[in-house]
Formats: sequence, C-alpha cells, structure tokens
Amino acid sequence: MDLDENLIQRINVGDMLTRTAALRPTQLALVDRGVDGERRWTYAELNAWVNRLAHGLAGRGYARGAALGLASANSAEFLAVYFACAKLGVVCVPMNLGWRPDEVAYVLGHSQARGIVVESQLVGAMTEGITKVSDVVDVVVAPGTGAEYAASPEDRRWSTLDDLLAEDTSEPEVVVEDADGLSYLYTSGTTSFPKGVVGSHKAIYLGSMSGALEAGWNAGDRFVAMMPMFHTAQLNAFCTPAVLVGATIHVHRGFDPAAFLDAIERERITQVFGLPMMFRAALEHPSFAGRDLSSLKRAVYAMAPMPDALIRACLEGFGCDFALLFGQTEMSPVTTLFRPEHQLTHIGAVGTPITGVQVGIMGPEGELLPQGEQGEIVYRGPSTMNGYLRNPEATGEAFAHGWFHSGDVGRFDADGVLWFADRYKDVIKTGGENVASIEVEKAVYAADPRVAEVVVVGLPHERWSEAITAVVVPKPGETIDEAELLVALKQRLDGYKVPKSVIVTSGLPKTSTGKIQKNVVRDAHTSHYRSS
Repeated sequence: MDLDENLIQRINVGDMLTRTAALRPTQLALVDRGVDGERRWTYAELNAWVNRLAHGLAGRGYARGAALGLASANSAEFLAVYFACAKLGVVCVPMNLGWRPDEVAYVLGHSQARGIVVESQLVGAMTEGITKVSDVVDVVVAPGTGAEYAASPEDRRWSTLDDLLAEDTSEPEVVVEDADGLSYLYTSGTTSFPKGVVGSHKAIYLGSMSGALEAGWNAGDRFVAMMPMFHTAQLNAFCTPAVLVGATIHVHRGFDPAAFLDAIERERITQVFGLPMMFRAALEHPSFAGRDLSSLKRAVYAMAPMPDALIRACLEGFGCDFALLFGQTEMSPVTTLFRPEHQLTHIGAVGTPITGVQVGIMGPEGELLPQGEQGEIVYRGPSTMNGYLRNPEATGEAFAHGWFHSGDVGRFDADGVLWFADRYKDVIKTGGENVASIEVEKAVYAADPRVAEVVVVGLPHERWSEAITAVVVPKPGETIDEAELLVALKQRLDGYKVPKSVIVTSGLPKTSTGKIQKNVVRDAHTSHYRSS
C-alpha cells in the first residue's frame, strides 16, 4: 500500500495516542508513583516521548514485523514502549513476570525477538533466559544508568532506554496494515509451553472502542492500573481505551489495599479494575469505613463471578456500579460484560455480549445450539486474534466451523444472559457422570461463609476414576471442619456432585495475574486417595 494512503485509512493503535495528544495536549495522561517519586506526563509530553523511542528503535533497524520483548512491571515505560512499537509496526512481546528462565527463553526464541526492554530491577531474573537465545542482540534497560551492565555478555548490545531516545519528536510515518501484529501475548500453559496469540491493530483498536462505548468512558475519567500490564485485561481492556478517550491512567506496581484506597481519595479516581479478592481486602481494611470513595463510578472485576455475599458487600461499601469482564486473550480480550443491572438478579452469570462480538453455543458436530442448551462457547467478531503464532494446527482447531472456539462450556438463559459452566478440561468425570467444578465451588462458598477461597478438582480414585475434591482456604482467624462442610454440601448438591473429600490449606497456587493454577493443585494432591 502507498504510504500516504496508509496513513489516511489505517487502523493503528499508536494513532490513538497521536490523535488524543493533538486533541487534548495538556490533558494529564499518566501518573506513575514509583520508588523514585511521582512522575506525571500530559498527552503532548507522553506522545513526544513515545515518538523519540520509536525513532530510536527505527535507528537501530527495528521495522514493521520485527519483534521486541518487554519485561517490566507496571510503569510508564511499559506503556511508552508498547505505543512506540505500535507506531512503527513492531510487534511487542510482553513477558509474564512469573515465567521461569526456560519459559522466557522459549517465548523470546519462538517470537523471534531481536531485542528486549527489561526494567532495571528485573535484569537479574531475566538474564538467564535471555542468554539462552542467541538471536536476542539488544538488551535495553529501563531506566537504568548502564554502568552496572558493563560486564554483560559482549555478544549483546546492552544499553538503557535513555540511550535509545532520539531527538526527533515528529510522528513516525511508516506503512502499518490493519491486520499487522501489534502484540504476541503468550497464554498460560498447563502441561507445555504457552501459545503465542497474534493480536492485530484492528482487533485491539476495535476491542478498545467497544470497551469505551460499553462503559461510557471519557476524558474526565481517572483509572487505577494495578493489574499486570503484561496481561491483556489491564493492557487492552483498560489502558488502550483510556488513551483512546483521553482519560488519565494512574500506574500502580501492584495491589496494596491502603495505597489503593489512598489513590481513590487523593486523585478522585473514577474507574478501578481488580480481582474479587482485592475488593474483599479493601473492604476488610481497618480504614475502609472512613474513606471518601464518592468519586468512583464503576469497579470492574475479572477471573470469576463474585459470591453473593461479597458482591452485596461491595455494592454497599464502594457505592458504585460493579461489572464483570468475561473473555480471553484471543478475543482482545472482552467478549461479554456482566452488567451492573444484572449483578443481583443473575448472580453467577457472565453477562451479555459486548458491542461487536457475536456469541454462540456450539455442539460437538459444529451445530449451533438453541437457548438453554449447554455446549462450547464460540465467538465471531473483528476483535478476534489473527491466530496462534507459528502454530497452524492449533489455529485451525480454534477456528473450526467458522467460529473461534473458547474451550469454555456455557449456555444462554431465557433473558439472553450467558452462564459459564466450566472449562472443558475442568469438567470432572466421576463415576460415569460429568460434573462442572465451578458448580461445586459456588456451593462451597454458599455452604460455609468461613471459606475465603476454594478450588474443586478431580483426583485419581480407584472407584470413581476421578473423585471430586474441594481444596479450601479459610478466612484469617477462621477454621473449617471438613466433615461439617461435607454435611452442608449434601443439602445443596446432588449426591454424585458432593466432594469425596475436603482438603484445608493455607493458600492456593496462582499465576501472576491471580488465576488459580488448577493443574498445580491437582499435581500436589494427586496421591490423596491412594494414601487414604
């Protein structure tokens, strides 16, 4: 395509920042309260910084289609690199900070990254993985002084983000097509290395527009970004839409209930996004009752529906709308929204489709099922990924029958609301019956208010093949009697759905984004019934 024509017509996530900076140059864009104090950028300042980074990358030979790794906790630098890559057509490859060195090496090699930007405090953790991949020739430390890396391997070019900055603040003008990759986001693997999801400019731009439209976000909104930016939910469901509409992003490196509540009061935050356990921790913080949270418009949560008691406490305590995002990385990521008006009328559901996403329920032969019938949740829409990077077999399976296959089981009710039953792999086959683990987990929460967290898995059993097993974490200061809990569950569940055993533990293994690692739980307790 001709450059002039491309610049006029294209869909490019980097252009979000360009246009917002032109429209609202003095609007506050980013606030980053790090260990070195507070830093603030207007949209004009942020855009100039991003353009300098983009020109610096171009000067080192990074061009359309090249891949650049990014290993950073939440920071202004993370977002600056992401948008600089977008403007150049360079594919950004965020690193999950929970990965082991072998996983870091696999992703860098599989993505064919020629360089990586590493936050300074992560250099030690990342170096082992980086050194396993000879094709990674650039290591850029953000921010860093450079002196501490003088002894780094000489077969790589080590520098700092400041070294990369060019003087040129003009807009980079290069051809970038709508379907070009913006990011390779690697999904969590259970028994093998993760798959690389190719997210296009078109998919993420239109997904961002849908999110902003659905939530009614505007330039007057102020967001807290406390979930990991290397995860699609924080990055593409909140940060890119915030830039699109000209809102302000307050960067937090993680979740701390006191800091979270302080920020809402101090900065008059309007939009927050977190996990259910984060909202619980804020509610239970000793200072919560005295906080002024009147600026909040909406609190969004993810990963799983909230138990009845928790959502009611959140609605009363925070005094704002609550909504659940449901989706996955391959869909950029939101597919349905469990809307504020459904929070108490359809407790446990995952919502209705967002603008631009078509949702269906599919049977095993590729047939679409009617309302009320349970099957695999499938999607269509422009926010769908291009495919899995260098994995045509997995892409073909995911796109079978002209729909994207989520791997989730669900149904639509008579109100058009989607109910998630389980992941296909989390359906427990016990004694010839299929049992959705999420149904049992909901029953555990309802049966005993002393339960803080629960995960239900199937463990090997001589009689049942898989025995339903509840692994529970009590709330602080509480104790749970396994026998009493089982008696209570018999009043709520069909007999074959009642766990054969309850295991009480102090904590559950989780990914860096807060998702419980069921495969790790299964592995840890795989011999439970052999020893009993």
